[in-house]
Amino acid sequence: MLLSAACVQPPWFATWYAAPQNYNILFPGVTVPPLAISNQSIRQIVHTSHGGSLIRVKLSNFFGTTPVTFAEARLARSTGNGNIDPATDRTLRFGGSGAVTLAPGEERWSDPVYLRVPTHTDLAISLYVPLNTPVVTTHTIGMQTNYLSPGNQAGATVMGNATATTMYFWLSEVDASTADASDGVTGLEAHPYKVVVAFGDSITDGYGSTSGANRRWPNDLDNRVQAAADDLGRASVVNAAIAGNRWIYDGVGPAGVTRFAHDVAGVSGATHVLILLGINDIGIGELVPQQNVSADQIIAAMQATIAQAQASGIKIYLATITPYNGASYYDAAGEMKREAVNAFVRSANGADGVLDFDQIVRDPSNPTALLPSYDSGDHLHPNDTGYQAMANSIDLGVLED
Repeated sequence: MLLSAACVQPPWFATWYAAPQNYNILFPGVTVPPLAISNQSIRQIVHTSHGGSLIRVKLSNFFGTTPVTFAEARLARSTGNGNIDPATDRTLRFGGSGAVTLAPGEERWSDPVYLRVPTHTDLAISLYVPLNTPVVTTHTIGMQTNYLSPGNQAGATVMGNATATTMYFWLSEVDASTADASDGVTGLEAHPYKVVVAFGDSITDGYGSTSGANRRWPNDLDNRVQAAADDLGRASVVNAAIAGNRWIYDGVGPAGVTRFAHDVAGVSGATHVLILLGINDIGIGELVPQQNVSADQIIAAMQATIAQAQASGIKIYLATITPYNGASYYDAAGEMKREAVNAFVRSANGADGVLDFDQIVRDPSNPTALLPSYDSGDHLHPNDTGYQAMANSIDLGVLED
């Protein structure tokens, strides 16, 4: 069912996000084999934050250099293992059409679909790609099992001959809104919703957490936010991290200071941003001399981003960079930079607040390293327990403003 154009619709708010990146660009000197999809269906699973009864989906060819055609696109509630609840299956249309072609660089919202989606629902978004199409716009570290199947199986309850992937393809955002008073919303006075964007690198993207379990620290924070909804009001938490991302240099995703406009200010309804970023600027810079950066350069990027957030009316909270002694790119020079950046973050830096993740996850007996019980094993990324500790450390009062 599509929303009638005559309806008065409350504002959209993001309930899920995956920051787009260029599949072909990774770390300096690292190349990846080309990837293409032809006559295949992709079923991608997203875990929503706050629910709603109207849903729209953004497809993205942001980094593509050729058009991409989706002959069919569908939305349904996931029942696990790549299967869907057929009673909830809806066709996604774009300007009334069930097919859509995105030009290079283009992003497109689907038409609104009426589907009651409770908070913390797993949705399946299924796309059929009929033509041989290079895959460029992805989100590589999804920490979620998605599915590829031959032929057009976009509407299949059970996808046949499916293979698993942890990437997201051409899928960037899912928004929710409300259609009528039966949603518990009596009028527009209940809006706007708060939308909290977690922005960063692989530590925010959840690398090291249990795949498919939604144990990234933004998920853990979202669980707390939804549990406190009576006090905080309607709010969602979405994840705009890119594993490998840096403040200053493009690479795995555009540089943080550049992509803020798209991946924070461009997120529907964004009101708050929580930023943990900088460890890859330090570590990769120590490994790649031509991309070595100083603590002052990282701080300048943070200051520029504070200004962007303030200009956009978004409250900004900076996090201290977490310890990494024992990680593959750790060295003493990098540690000095980390400590200098953290001193700035803890100072009166102009942001709306500080998240001192460094203090939460470090080993008191060895402050340059993660607490062993929080370490996923690579001495850089926390495990599920460490991510939960990070989320628990955030004062939910920051959302009461």
